[in-house]
Amino acid sequence: MIVVVMVVSIIASWVAVRALLPQLTRAGVVGRDIHKPAMPQVPEMGGIAMIMGFTAGLLMSVGLLSFFHSFPTANLTALLAALGTVLAAGLIGLVDDLLSIHQGVKAVLPVLAAIPLMAIRAGDAAMIIPFLGPVDLWIFYPLLVVPSSVTVAANAVNMLAGFNGLEAGLGIVAMASLSAIAWQLGETTALILLLSGIGSLLGILPFNWYPAKVFVGDVGTLTIGTIIAAAVIIGDFEVAGLILLIPYGVDFLLKAAHRFPSTGWGGTLRGDGRLHCPAHGPVGLCQLVMRVTGGIRERTLVLLLMGLEAVLGLVAVSLYVFR
Repeated sequence: MIVVVMVVSIIASWVAVRALLPQLTRAGVVGRDIHKPAMPQVPEMGGIAMIMGFTAGLLMSVGLLSFFHSFPTANLTALLAALGTVLAAGLIGLVDDLLSIHQGVKAVLPVLAAIPLMAIRAGDAAMIIPFLGPVDLWIFYPLLVVPSSVTVAANAVNMLAGFNGLEAGLGIVAMASLSAIAWQLGETTALILLLSGIGSLLGILPFNWYPAKVFVGDVGTLTIGTIIAAAVIIGDFEVAGLILLIPYGVDFLLKAAHRFPSTGWGGTLRGDGRLHCPAHGPVGLCQLVMRVTGGIRERTLVLLLMGLEAVLGLVAVSLYVFR
């Protein structure tokens, strides 16, 4: 029955992006695909469709839980709080896509999105650390760990972006890995969140994959990170979330060393059809891969990073399966 949640999310996201594409184009909500020879204009803010898909899947689970008593171990309050947090993060991304919020302000705004999860004291203050057991953080968990987790995850996903299919591809791999952990631990609420997120990404992926017909925008990246954070908090497997955020952490450190530039993070497309690291780089993980490989095609770059995330996912799953 729980698979229905993901199916509904896929269908809703796919239908929504098909409807949004011409509307975004007519409204001039487009951006340049800088990694293509002609740098074509591509509709942005496709993440709106992803939010619609996620919301549809989650509300389906709420309906099944409330009226048909499906998912008896799921927590309705936590589901609705997570939905509020995800929608708030999506709203922040939407405003940023339209009005370009100052980078410093945008970095801390997800703290406000975390308020619904903080209000219900989501998660267990006794964090479970593999091989160590529970570590009780008392009131500091809802007041510090929850908002910082949402903020870090949302901003991390927002930074490691800008290549066709990268945000959606990494999101699917990360959520699939966490879904395996949630299923193993019997954390139905977290599993519903993750399956709804996977479905929403699968619905938009055919349009976001190389060559992209739509970009997810900040509304999409902030939403992806928030879904991951909400799931690991509610499911109480934060360590797994940290492991899966390692590539994002490396990207953050490299960009921090260059003072988080708003430009110059992409690759230089040469006649061989490969993206090469500019002389001033590497700025970010993607440019680091370009430097190490001596040039790489955009689609291969995305697949390589998805493979790296899959390896980290296996590590995270093994910690919780064999602990």
